[in-house]
Amino acid sequence: MAFSSCSFVPAVAAITCLIAVVVGCYWPVEARIPTTLDGPFEPLTVPFDPSLRGNAVDLPDDDQRVRRRVKGFKPEQISVSLSADYDSVWISWITGEYQIGDKIKPLDPKSVASVVRYGKLRYPPTHEATGYSLVYNQLYPFEGLQNYTSGIIHHVRLTGLKPNTLYFYRCGDPSIPAMSEIHHFRTMPVSGPRSYPERIAVVGDLGLTYNTTTTISHLTSNNPDLVLLIGDVTYANLYLTNGTGSDCYSCSFPNSPIPETYQPRWDYWGRYMQSLVSKVPIMVVEGNHEIEEQAENKTFEAYSSRFAFPSEESGSSSTFYYSFNAGGIHFIMLGAYTDFSKSGKQYKWLEQDLANVDRSTTPWLVATWHPPWYSTYEAHYREAECMRLEMEELLYSYGVDIVFNGHVHAYERSNRVYDYNLDPCGPVYLTVGDGGNREKMAVQHADEPGHCPEPLTTPDQHLGAGAFCAENFTSGPAAGKFCWDRQPDYSAFRESSFGHGILEVKNETWALWTWYRNQDSDNKIGDQIYIVRQPDKCRIRHVFQSWLADL
Repeated sequence: MAFSSCSFVPAVAAITCLIAVVVGCYWPVEARIPTTLDGPFEPLTVPFDPSLRGNAVDLPDDDQRVRRRVKGFKPEQISVSLSADYDSVWISWITGEYQIGDKIKPLDPKSVASVVRYGKLRYPPTHEATGYSLVYNQLYPFEGLQNYTSGIIHHVRLTGLKPNTLYFYRCGDPSIPAMSEIHHFRTMPVSGPRSYPERIAVVGDLGLTYNTTTTISHLTSNNPDLVLLIGDVTYANLYLTNGTGSDCYSCSFPNSPIPETYQPRWDYWGRYMQSLVSKVPIMVVEGNHEIEEQAENKTFEAYSSRFAFPSEESGSSSTFYYSFNAGGIHFIMLGAYTDFSKSGKQYKWLEQDLANVDRSTTPWLVATWHPPWYSTYEAHYREAECMRLEMEELLYSYGVDIVFNGHVHAYERSNRVYDYNLDPCGPVYLTVGDGGNREKMAVQHADEPGHCPEPLTTPDQHLGAGAFCAENFTSGPAAGKFCWDRQPDYSAFRESSFGHGILEVKNETWALWTWYRNQDSDNKIGDQIYIVRQPDKCRIRHVFQSWLADL
């Protein structure tokens, strides 16, 4: 296999090769990685292979990976999450056992202290921080349904940390004593145009199946510095409160008086994930499977209680939307299952957060939320159209570079797009709802004969109160139609397969995106592209308009 230097490749490839030289690598000419500068790309669909359906079966209660392995009030389900900037992180864990049944008595959160001892040396720790604790309940006002109360959930914020530094820590209550083993994490790099975490793993719709274990195994082998989970965490709501589960809840349990959940699945998930997220920060945004309705119309109790969010640090009043920096990347996590209207709190917060972004310090702007705006699969087709109509123009005007979504159980990468039109300054949309959950994989496309949904069936009651916003297209090849009759131009690549993605930002204008399929070996690539920012060509519209107004 012949290798080449930059002087022997075409112009765009030479630029790509130059970046590779900067990061210290070469590749075969015939395997040159495409860039968004090569686009827009002709739409490509990889045919679905039914033999790769995989073992979409949940890990059982007796699997050793989900069993409780600590005694008394020793910490378990330990995780790290980021604050708004490099100098602070959150450590979270659970002590005590959950209860489920007709008669439950919640534990007293004040009975166990929330303490983290940490430092740059493995031993002894040089710093100590304290935090807060809580217990949440999942209650059902119907005879025969079992109620749940969690163990004591602890959240402690560590501050004053140095960038890109390894810290060791133990968490728990030293007075009992009930402290964890020694764990470690590395802080994010300081924000700057040449300062980035090496690898960011992105995954959605994860669940806790045997497919999930393959996803996490492959993801872990890529040594990520940060994990983004784009909604739909445990799929505990595919179960009745007695632990009976189904791939399709509404199909199997149509007569349930209220959508039930089996909350111990959250504890199983936390135990399984601890080996990864106790050392690699995980940032989560809510999906529809986290709604989990219960008595008094409460929702999202498990999601909002179990994870720590940098909401207050980023000026948000909600666990549904927040932002944070990871080196020279500013991440915006948006909530699709709360008010997203222009008159709502989230939109006002988003306007302020975007206005505060300094692109000379954090050149990359990445947004995430659960249901995609630009998915061409039949499942959830144009379901989030109301959210798109409210928020797309604002995100575009501030030059968002990349958008990550989940919800659709497949992989899809868009060309740069805005308002359904190819636009060299629009974001690249990446749908990664293929983490491995037990629901069926999305395999049919809305542009295939007989698979265009009836328009009035597309709204989701939990998205914008079920409003209908997805009208027929008014221009382009699909004018007058609800669906295209071929793969839309804005869809560059799509494939139905479980997997995960890795984002590697190289500098202020180049980032490498790689999608890995579960059925492949750890190092085989399913899709790969350099996403290239063009700040000179794509001036941030909001800044440009302000500049014109000042003239």
